[in-house]
Amino acid sequence: MNKSVFFSLIIVLFSMFSPCRSMAQGKQKEISKYARFETRFKAPLKGNPFDVKLSAVFTQDNRQVTVYGFYAGGGQWAIRFMPDREGEWTYSTISDLPQLNGKKGKFTCVAAKTGAHGPVRVVNQTRFQYDDGTDYMPFGTTCYAWNHQGVQLEEQTLQTLATSPFNKLRMCTFPKNYAYNQNDPEHYVFVKNEDGSFDYTRFDLAYFERQEALLDRLAELGIEADIILFHPYDRWGFCKMPREVDERYLKYYIARISSFANVWWSMANEWDFMDAKNEQDFDFYFQVTQTNDPYGHLRSIHNALPLYDHTKPCVTHVSIQTPELYRTSEWLRTYKKPIVVDECQYEGDIPEGWGNLPAIEMTRRFIIGFLYGGYVGHGETYNTGDDILWWSKGGTLRGKSPAMIAFLRAYLEKNGFSLAQFCPGSESGPNLTGIQGDKGYLFYLGILQPINLDIVMPEGRWRAEAVDVINKKVTDMGIFEGGRFRVKMPELSQHMAIAFYKN
Repeated sequence: MNKSVFFSLIIVLFSMFSPCRSMAQGKQKEISKYARFETRFKAPLKGNPFDVKLSAVFTQDNRQVTVYGFYAGGGQWAIRFMPDREGEWTYSTISDLPQLNGKKGKFTCVAAKTGAHGPVRVVNQTRFQYDDGTDYMPFGTTCYAWNHQGVQLEEQTLQTLATSPFNKLRMCTFPKNYAYNQNDPEHYVFVKNEDGSFDYTRFDLAYFERQEALLDRLAELGIEADIILFHPYDRWGFCKMPREVDERYLKYYIARISSFANVWWSMANEWDFMDAKNEQDFDFYFQVTQTNDPYGHLRSIHNALPLYDHTKPCVTHVSIQTPELYRTSEWLRTYKKPIVVDECQYEGDIPEGWGNLPAIEMTRRFIIGFLYGGYVGHGETYNTGDDILWWSKGGTLRGKSPAMIAFLRAYLEKNGFSLAQFCPGSESGPNLTGIQGDKGYLFYLGILQPINLDIVMPEGRWRAEAVDVINKKVTDMGIFEGGRFRVKMPELSQHMAIAFYKN
C-alpha cells in the first residue's frame, strides 16, 4: 500500500468515527448537543440529482428550525442538523421529489461531550464566546490552500496545528493560483469535464467528503475553520462565475457544512481585488449565507485596500488586512463589533514586502492589537526552496513567533482577559493603553520603555506584574496602594507590558 492510499484511508476512517459526526441513516436515537445528526433517504435517480429541492423542519416544543438537504451520492439525499438544546427533537421533510417528501423521524439530544462548546457567538458587542457561555479569544493563523495539497501534506499540517497556539484557521474553498502556489488540486468544488472545463450544475462529492473530514479534524483540535468562500487568485474561472452559479454553490456548500459547529463564513479574501464582482454582489452573498445557515455562524469579509461597509447587520465582526494595529480602537468605536486583524503581514524571509517580518515584530503586532481591544491573526512565509509556505500550503511552522504568541495566549486566558474591554490609558500615563479584564488591567509600554513608570490606579491595593512576552517571562513587581505611584521596572526588555490585579 503506497503512502497516499494509506493516508487517504486514515482520513476516511476518521470521518466515519469522529465524535463530531453522527451518521443517523434514519435509525439514530441519541445525539449529543452540538454534534451532527444526519439521516439519508434513497430515491430513483432522474435528471440532475443536484436540482432536487429538499429541506426539513426540526421541532422541539414551540421551536422550529428549517435546514436544507443535499444530494450525497449513490442515489441518496442527506439532511444534517446540529441540535443546540437537549431533549427530544422531531423532524419532517419537504421535497419536490415525492419519494423524499413527508419523511418523519425523531431523536433525543443528550448533554454535550467534553470539549464541545458549540458555535462561536459575539457577546458584549465586541467580544466572542462559545454558544454554551465558554469564553473564546481567537488566536488565528492563515493557511489559504492547505486543504488542496494532498493527504500527506494535510496530515503534516494537522500535526503542526496540534502543538501550535492557534485556535482559528483561515482556509479557502477554491484552490489558489499565486506566487509559491501553482499546483492543481486533486478535486474541485465542481465536477471537471474531460475538456478541462467545469460542470457548474454538478458538485464533486469526493471534494466535499475530504473537506468535511478535515473540518472534523480541526474540531478535534479545538480550531475554528474560517472558511473563505471567494477569492481573486484564480486561473480556473471560479472568481468570475455568474451570480446564479455563485448562489447555487453557496446553497449547496452551506447545506453540507453549516451543521459543523466550528465554522465561520468569510465572504471573500481581498474582496476588492475581485474585478468581476462589486459590493452589491457581496451584499447578495451575505444575504444568501445568512438565509440558508440556520445556526447563525459568524460572517465577515476581508479587504485588500478599501474596507467593506462593516456597519451592515449581516456582518457579525470586522475582518481587516492592515499593519496599522494602533487603529484597532478607532474601528471599535466606528463599527461597535469585534475587530479581527486577520492579516497584519507575515513572519518570513521571502522578498515580497508583506512576507518578511521578524518574529519579534509579528509578536509585537499581536500585543498591540490585543491591547487596543481587538484580535490579531498570524501568518508565516518562510521558503526553504520547496515552495511549501505555511501561509498557503501549511506543512511545518518554522518561525519563532508561535512560541511567543503561545505565551501571550496562555497569560491572557489564565488572567481573565478573554472578554477584556479596551481602556485608554490617559489617566495612567499618556503613552499607555491597554485592556480591562475581569481580574485587572494590562497595559503595554511600547518599544521605548521607562525605568520608572509613574501610573495612576483606582483606590485599593494592587499587585503588579511585568510581562515580557518576547522572553516569555513574568516578574512580580510587588503591592501598591491605589492613586498615583511609581513602579521601578526590571531591566529593559522590548515589548514589556505591566498588569495590575486587585490584591
